[in-house]
Amino acid sequence: MDVLLILVPAALLLGLIALAAFLWALRNGQYDDPAGAAGRILFDDD
Repeated sequence: MDVLLILVPAALLLGLIALAAFLWALRNGQYDDPAGAAGRILFDDD
């Protein structure tokens, strides 16, 4: 049971880090156009 004193805060910390990374990516426009690049490769711009 003593291991829970380490694992629970560690899991919460990792979850908060993942949430912060997701919010950072969201604010920096990483998810603005997820299907755009897949469609652009099919067309030739010549």
